[in-house]
Amino acid sequence: MATGLRRGLTNYGDREFSAYLRRSFAKSMGYSDELLSRPIVGICHTPSGFNNCHRHFPEMLAAVKRGVLTAGGLPLEFPVVSLGEVFLNPTSLKFRNLMSIDVEEMIRAQPMDSVVLMGGCDKTVPAQMMGAISAGLPAIQLVGGPMMTGRYEGQRLGACTDCRRFWATFRSGGISEKEINAIEGNLATTSGTCAVMGTASTMACVAEALGLALPGSAAIPAVHADRLRCAEESGRLAMQLIGTELTPDRIINTKSVENALRVVLALSGSTNAIIHLAAIARRAGVTLSLERLNELSETTPVLVNLKPVGENYMEDFHAAGGLEGVLRELKTLLHLECMTVTGETLGERLERPLSQTIDRSVIRSSDNPIDPVGGLVALFGSLAPRGAILKRAAADPRLFEIEGRAVVFSSLEDLAARIDDPDLDIAPDDILVLQNAGPKSSAAMPEAGYLPIPKKLATLGVKDMVRISDARMSGTAYGTIVLHVTPEAATGGPLGLVRNGDRIRLSVSNRRLDLLVDDAELAARARNLKSPISTMCRGYSHLYQTHVLQADEGCDFDFLGPLPADDTVSVR
Repeated sequence: MATGLRRGLTNYGDREFSAYLRRSFAKSMGYSDELLSRPIVGICHTPSGFNNCHRHFPEMLAAVKRGVLTAGGLPLEFPVVSLGEVFLNPTSLKFRNLMSIDVEEMIRAQPMDSVVLMGGCDKTVPAQMMGAISAGLPAIQLVGGPMMTGRYEGQRLGACTDCRRFWATFRSGGISEKEINAIEGNLATTSGTCAVMGTASTMACVAEALGLALPGSAAIPAVHADRLRCAEESGRLAMQLIGTELTPDRIINTKSVENALRVVLALSGSTNAIIHLAAIARRAGVTLSLERLNELSETTPVLVNLKPVGENYMEDFHAAGGLEGVLRELKTLLHLECMTVTGETLGERLERPLSQTIDRSVIRSSDNPIDPVGGLVALFGSLAPRGAILKRAAADPRLFEIEGRAVVFSSLEDLAARIDDPDLDIAPDDILVLQNAGPKSSAAMPEAGYLPIPKKLATLGVKDMVRISDARMSGTAYGTIVLHVTPEAATGGPLGLVRNGDRIRLSVSNRRLDLLVDDAELAARARNLKSPISTMCRGYSHLYQTHVLQADEGCDFDFLGPLPADDTVSVR
C-alpha cells in the first residue's frame, strides 16, 4: 500500500500526474523533498473561538509535531468541527455525530498513515473515537486535560459542579446577585475541561481504559508541562503505529468496553459516558447492554473521591495517581489481555512498578471503597421498557424506594414557564417529570435532566427530589435524577403518556421505574397522542432527526454502524 503523499491520490485518471501535482502544491508550503518523502501523521484538532476548553491547543499541536518530526515523520494538522459545550444550541450532542462524520471522512480522504486525535470538551473525544473506529487507520487519542481550580473567599472553585451548587444557593436566596457575579468570574480561570469528574474527564478516562490513549494521560491538567510531554510522546507513538494492525476498530471489543464500563462505575463517572460508550462500541460492532451494566455495577466498587459526588478535583486526582491508581485497584476485575495502542496488553502495563504513591484520600483501595457498588445503575419497567440511567452515587438514598405523584412538564418551554410559579401544585415528595427532551425531540436531548427544584420548595430548604426525563444531565451535576428514559416521549414512549397526578414508583433495589396507570387508560391516551416531532427541518437537522437512534443505542445514526466484514474501505 502506498504511504505518505502517494496515499489516496486524487483521481485525475493518471496516477503519476496526481502524485506530481500533489508534490507541486505541497512544495508551495515550503516543504523540502526530504520531508515530503516521509510517512505522514495527521493531527486531527479542534480549533474554535467558541471552545474555551481548547484554547491551549496551539501549544499542544506544536508538541505533537515535535514528536512526529523526531520520529522521522511529517506532521500535517487538519481541523474538524469543534464542539464547545456551552456555546451550542440546542445542545452539543446533536452535533457529535456530525463531528464523527467529519473526522472519519477527513481521515479517509486525506493522505495520512496514522492520526493523532486532539480533543477535550465533552463531545469532541467520543466523536473523534467514533470517527477513527470507522476510518480504520492507526490512531491515538490525545485529550486536552482538565482546568485548574479557582478561588473565592477562601473556597476552591471548579467548573461546573460548583457552578450548579452556587446557582442553587442563589435561586433559594442564600447569596446575593453581587456574590453570584463575583463567583462567576472565578469558576473557570484556565484553559482545559471542567475541573471535576464530569463528562470530559470521564471520557478521557474511558479513552485510556479502552487502550486508545497513552497510559497515565487522562488526568494531566491542561496547563501542566506533562500535558505537552504527553502530546510529544503521542506524536512519536503515532509514527510507531504506522503499518501495524493496532487500529481502533481492533483495539475496541467486548472486553475492552467492559473494562471501560468498570472504570466509569469506579469513578462514579458521568451518565453521558453510557451514551457515548454505547455509540463507540456500536461502531466496532459491540452492543453495550444495560443489563450487563447492572451486573458490572454490583461487583465494581466506587473508589474515587471526586466532585460532583466527593470532595476533590481533577488536579487532585492526577496528583493522587490518576487512572493508574484506579486500574490497579480494579485489576482482578479487568480483562487484562486487552491490547492497547502502545502495543502492550493492559496486564503488561499494570505489571510495571508504580510511578508514584497513591493518595488514599482521593483514590481508595478496593478493600476500603467509598461504596462497594458502582456509581451508576440502569432502571427498567413500564415507564422505561428499554432502560433509563440513575447516577446513584450522586443521589439521595432516602429517595431510592419511593412512590409519588407526578408533576408533569410537557417540554423545556413548559418547564421554564412554570417551575418557579408560586401557584405550582407541588410538594417535596412529588416526582418531577419532563417530557419531549429526548434525541428526536426539537430539544435534541440536552443536559436539561437536572430539573431545578421549584423555587417555592427551594426557599423552604428542599435540596433534592426525584426527577425523571428522557433528557441528559451534565456529568458535573448531582441529585436523584432518572435520565435517558427509553423509548423517549416524542416517539410515543410511555413517558409521553404520563399526566399530572399519576403515581410513579421508583425502586433502585429492584432496578424498576413504573408508571402505576392501568393499560386501558394508557391505550386511550396513546390513541389521542400527537407526535411533537417536526418534519419541517432541513440540512443537518433533517439528517439528524431522520436517522438518530435512541439513548440505549448511543444516539448514533442508524447508518453509521460497523462495516460488514466483506465491505472494507481501502485507500490505495
